[in-house]
Amino acid sequence: MIYRRKMYRVSPRIIDDFNLHFNKTLLPTQLKYGSRLVGRWMTQHADEVEVFAIWEYDSYEEYERIEANVRGDEAHVKRVQDWFGKWGGRENLKEHFYHIDQDFIDSTVT
Repeated sequence: MIYRRKMYRVSPRIIDDFNLHFNKTLLPTQLKYGSRLVGRWMTQHADEVEVFAIWEYDSYEEYERIEANVRGDEAHVKRVQDWFGKWGGRENLKEHFYHIDQDFIDSTVT
C-alpha cells in the first residue's frame, strides 16, 4: 500500500471554485479509474489557503495506471480545460495557484 499526498497553496479568491471543481470534476474521474481518496483538507491563512489530499493505492504501478487513464479520458480533459478557460487559461491560473506539489508517503503503523 502506498499513499500520495497532493498539496496546493492557492489564493483565497479561487478556493470556493477550486473546491467545487475538485468535487464535480477531479474526484469523480479519479474514483472512476480506481483512486481511493482518504481525505482532503484545507487551512486558511491571511493571504493563502493550503489544501491537501491523501490518496491510497495498492502500488506505485497502480497509481501510474490510474493516472494514465485519467489523462487519457477525453471528456475529463475537456472539463478540466473548460475550467482553466473560465479563469483565463492555464497560464493565468499561476496567479492564483502559488504552489502545487505531491509526494508519496509510507505508513509507520504496523
